Amino acid sequence: MLGEYPIQGGGAAEIAASVERAVGAGELAPGQPLPPMRELAVQLGVNPNTVAAAYRTLRERGVIETAGRRGSRVRPKPATTWREQIRVDVPDGVRNVADGNPDPALLPPLAEAFAAAAGQSDREPVLYGHDPVEPELMRLARAALDADGVPDGPVAVASGSLDAVERVLVAHLKPGDQVAVEDPGWGSLLDLVPALGLRTIPVGVDDQGPRPDDVRRALESGARAVIVTDRAQNPTGAAVGAARARALRAVFREHPETLLIEDDHGHGIVDVPLHPLAGVTRHWVFVRSVAKAWGPDLRLAVFTGDAVTVDRVRGRQSLGPGWVSRLLQRAVVRLWRDGAVDTREVAASYGARRDALIEALAERGVAAQGRSGMNVWVPVPDETGAVARLLHAGWAVAPGARFRLNAAPGIRITVSTLTAQEAGPLAAAVAAAVGPAPVRTYV
Repeated sequence: MLGEYPIQGGGAAEIAASVERAVGAGELAPGQPLPPMRELAVQLGVNPNTVAAAYRTLRERGVIETAGRRGSRVRPKPATTWREQIRVDVPDGVRNVADGNPDPALLPPLAEAFAAAAGQSDREPVLYGHDPVEPELMRLARAALDADGVPDGPVAVASGSLDAVERVLVAHLKPGDQVAVEDPGWGSLLDLVPALGLRTIPVGVDDQGPRPDDVRRALESGARAVIVTDRAQNPTGAAVGAARARALRAVFREHPETLLIEDDHGHGIVDVPLHPLAGVTRHWVFVRSVAKAWGPDLRLAVFTGDAVTVDRVRGRQSLGPGWVSRLLQRAVVRLWRDGAVDTREVAASYGARRDALIEALAERGVAAQGRSGMNVWVPVPDETGAVARLLHAGWAVAPGARFRLNAAPGIRITVSTLTAQEAGPLAAAVAAAVGPAPVRTYV
């Protein structure tokens, strides 16, 4: 115990864990201030940088919040993963362009595929000890990966992209290791990394993906893993182009021991070519989910990688869930074989909606990003004000804080269900919201 603060430890991870335990036990109440970093460092006999690192980890995990000179305090509603709480409650009558969901009208019907899969499972039941991957799923997935230039490797199945990424990180890293992540980037991933006891190093993103110089600096500063989104990056829509892929591969050749994880987030919904980075480093994984094109409730992602990594993940998976339902895998096979989704039509539809909004914004002097996928990222000077003004104007957008570490403020707009008639009014509302607040005069 440290006076009135139940905090102890000699390292950043120990101090952070001590605070988190105290919060969980109610010894540190919501809203309770924490000691200043220098004061705590003196009392624990550690370097102030150690306390700063502990507080940074706690902020990233949503346990504490910092308010400048007022110091740090326990969040009113602390949680291990908190970014999903940074959202706008959408009242009746407000148009929701914040949720990041695909257009339900572009998703395939599932009844026939699952009925066929159930019939196959009746004829060929899957029992303990059977192969965890449906052979036809493996064949189709591997053929698609080969066509896109992804290096050869064993194919495995996880319960979605985030499940695959988590299993790969755990297979190679230990608490305290550093992971380079895109900033702005996928909010769930920005929660996952610190929740595993790992440290995030933010890497800047432009329309072509992660900036090579930022990736190089992250690796030179000790990052053991890098996570890259190949296409339809959430929230910016970035897609790694040919020139950027060459530059990134050159960086990874300088650091061959890096664990490289690629998430092809735009699989099935984009019309830009894939330029994979896999195979440059000793350990790598390439992940594809069916969520965006075939349905979020189909909790399935296929991934490939180097033999050692995939074997580690499969081994650990066998000690937990064992496998992803072969019934589900068979349904996905049926969807793929039957061409249930016209991926070109889906990509063209999202592209037209995205381009319409970006053009309408440009006409009103508002710059925006959105090279691929279903999201548009708009930098704003005042994120909270922009979100509030748009809500007042009848539009709910996603606050950029859900997706940022050190990146500048912004808002994310999901265009998946945006109609051609809505692009202009939405752009006008954004232009009004990102401008200076009107000056009120009183007479």
